[in-house]
Amino acid sequence: MSAPLYNRDILALAVATADFLPNPAARLRASKRAPLCGSAIILDLDTDDAGRVTGIGMHVEACALGQASAALLARHAPGRGLAEIRAARDDIAGWFAGTGGQPAWPGFDLLAPARDYPARHGAILLPFDAAIAALEEQAAAA
Repeated sequence: MSAPLYNRDILALAVATADFLPNPAARLRASKRAPLCGSAIILDLDTDDAGRVTGIGMHVEACALGQASAALLARHAPGRGLAEIRAARDDIAGWFAGTGGQPAWPGFDLLAPARDYPARHGAILLPFDAAIAALEEQAAAA
């Protein structure tokens, strides 16, 4: 029997997005929407001079899986730059596609039940897509 899609750990992560309130004063802001499910995120990032994340704020309108992914991004992105976040996103997408192993991003083992639900993958990747878009915009402006 497979693990339930929505379990206590995922729901606990989903509510943890409240720990990362939007920050209109942040250096970077990206807004993204997942076309398949309609999930949306506005992600505010602060970075240091080397482009590493120092702070995150967000407004997430997504299922519990998308919210859980956003919380995992917010908890573990500080200290990481564009290349690391892009590599994590690629690892997650490969894991979902069955072409790679479980991603090394902390906490993603909790989202393993979602692998069998492709309609949820866009919501889970969305926070990473938003972070990449914001960091790419910063890199292009530099």
